[in-house]
Amino acid sequence: MDVFYERMLRPHLFKLESEKAHEVGLKALTLLGALWPLRWWLERVNGLDRSRYAAVSLLGLKFPNRVGLAAGFDKNAEAWPAAAALGFGHVEVGTVTALAQPGNPSPRMFRYPNELAVINRMGFNNHGAQAMAKTLGRLPGVGQRSVPLGINLGKSKVTPLEQATEDYLTSYRLLVPFADYLVLNVSSPNTPDLRKLQDEDRLKELLAAIRSERNRPAQGGGGRKVPVLLKIAPDLSWRQIDAVLQAVSDYGLDGIIATNTTLARPGFFSTVNQAGGLSGAPLRQRATEVVRYIATRSEGKLPLIAVGGITDFESAGEKMDAGADLIQIYSGMIYRGPWFAAGLARAVGERDRKG
Repeated sequence: MDVFYERMLRPHLFKLESEKAHEVGLKALTLLGALWPLRWWLERVNGLDRSRYAAVSLLGLKFPNRVGLAAGFDKNAEAWPAAAALGFGHVEVGTVTALAQPGNPSPRMFRYPNELAVINRMGFNNHGAQAMAKTLGRLPGVGQRSVPLGINLGKSKVTPLEQATEDYLTSYRLLVPFADYLVLNVSSPNTPDLRKLQDEDRLKELLAAIRSERNRPAQGGGGRKVPVLLKIAPDLSWRQIDAVLQAVSDYGLDGIIATNTTLARPGFFSTVNQAGGLSGAPLRQRATEVVRYIATRSEGKLPLIAVGGITDFESAGEKMDAGADLIQIYSGMIYRGPWFAAGLARAVGERDRKG
């Protein structure tokens, strides 16, 4: 099926502007999610045989396999019910912000097929946390889904950095009832000053507020302790990562997602004059280095989801060898097609079985 996509479907999609092609794919998956008999059948075709492959236990959740759909594809939680039908073991929606916002001006997404790469400067375009809560309220809830649903939270662009904590708390309170896990995204390069939230003092302020909110008796999760993870940039120094890990430990967060897109421009991209975050194959090496560093520093005790440069089984296995518990893909799916997740999950499952 990957060959069919690459030879028959991808050439037509790539004739469209990048964001338009993304919209076509999103609408197709939204439709698939609504066609429950077809979705049910595809889940069984593309899902792993439970008698052969064990589910993955992490964060107090059961993941049918190790491969997830990264945040950024389904920003408004419209298409995620189709994720399991494509073979994904979890899906992360968003990034969503407290306030609805259009994002940055178009064009804002650029493909580089020869490099298996994408540069984007979307800028958290989404309908806002309240709209997402209404959407999720109409769809299967916690305990009723085929795969765990993560919700990725970001800062609204118009919110000053000094008010970022309350901005995140607004989204948290609205969406925690619908989440299997939540992610604090402080690492996108496309919202002004957002990455400054990774600075030690600002990060501690945010995490302290989230901890306080989680400890409230009516914290919104229906009595559940909803896992909260932090998504970090690949461009942090080792010293900065050490500070992040200390804050995660001090304030009781449940894990790390490493990494977001990069502002670096390695190799071919040194001459590319296009602002935004770079993802895909050029991010592979640095993302793996960050994953390995975190796994080593935490002695493998901190749940770790790896994303960045996963375009085939070799790059997926590399992340697992570095210490990742789960992996996520997005740019890889652009180039490998909608069936990439199912094949990758099966290959990773075989790897687990062989030890």
